[in-house]
Amino acid sequence: MISQLNAPQREAVKYLDGPCLVLAGAGSGKTRVITQKIAYMVEQCGISPHNIAAITFTNKAAREMEERVGKLLQGGGAGKGLTVCTFHALGVRIVRQEAKLAGLKPQFSILDSSDVMQIIADMAGHPDKATAKGIQWAISNWKNALIAPEDAVKLADDEVKAAAAKLYPAYEKTLRAYQAVDFDDLIALPVRLFEQHPEALERWHNKLRYLLIDEYQDTNRAQYKLLRLLAGARGAFTAVGDDDQAIYAWRGADVENLRLLQTDYPNLKVIKLEQNYRSTNHILNAANTLIANNEKLFEKKLWSEHGLGDHVSVTAARDPEHEAEMVAMKLSAHKFERRAHFRDYAILYRGNHQARLVEQQLRNHKIPYVISGGQSFFERAEIKDIT
Repeated sequence: MISQLNAPQREAVKYLDGPCLVLAGAGSGKTRVITQKIAYMVEQCGISPHNIAAITFTNKAAREMEERVGKLLQGGGAGKGLTVCTFHALGVRIVRQEAKLAGLKPQFSILDSSDVMQIIADMAGHPDKATAKGIQWAISNWKNALIAPEDAVKLADDEVKAAAAKLYPAYEKTLRAYQAVDFDDLIALPVRLFEQHPEALERWHNKLRYLLIDEYQDTNRAQYKLLRLLAGARGAFTAVGDDDQAIYAWRGADVENLRLLQTDYPNLKVIKLEQNYRSTNHILNAANTLIANNEKLFEKKLWSEHGLGDHVSVTAARDPEHEAEMVAMKLSAHKFERRAHFRDYAILYRGNHQARLVEQQLRNHKIPYVISGGQSFFERAEIKDIT
């Protein structure tokens, strides 16, 4: 299977001599590299699946990765014991196993966002929803940055953060009194646990001997610290990411973690995946031109063997309604000119809030459509009742 990979992909799969950062451009086969590397370690290097962990950012990505690895490994049980999960799912496993050291019972509760909001609202004297949400976000951001309650006061630069800093210590005590943790604790608690109890860290070093981290550019500071602790001085990990795809700073992701890897691991091996398997070169050239304006940690340029393809065109619209109308009209005209079928077309939009306007224009132009991955605005019960 490795022979079907391109040269940089093969290098990334086979490199096991130390910490490795795979800079994977969009559509460059990063998931394939991770799954092939797991298969290579198990089948060619004799590493037990029990000692490998692949960490993703969503449960869906974890399921897909586990499925793909299962197909690659020979024999139904060859991958038994492999850990493929999200950062938070790994955190749950660690805290449950080390619950006593964390001052918790093994069957502690995990509070969801609405539970946390209720506790904060009660503690803050039922403020308006926006203030309560602001307090919740502030505490969450501090936890993700590993900022302790006693240090949060110095960082409170507005009224909401000041209120959050005041509540933060009591909030933590309340959670422990309930034998509960919030979502952010699932990363922060293992970090604190490993820092305070070397024997626990040693247990997990022996269990997880090689780590693979997907979408590394989306890690926050707490996740990076957890990675460093688990990887230890030997740095037995492969991080796969791309600074050009770092779009989650608003939820705590810190692209600076890419730079920290080079500082903390001077022997870091950097491998670039620049061949794109999805797009034509006109699309990639447009993307490269736009991305060139970003502040860059690493230089790379995507290319493809799919030829030039059609030119990219950009059309300005007056407003969202005009934009949706233009999409419907262009689609109808293109279908007529090419004698195509409606099933040959797809409309991609950035957010679900845009779907209604597009749907309305498709209906106006009598264009049949199916909403993928969501519910049509016009199929909702309350809308059907009034139409």
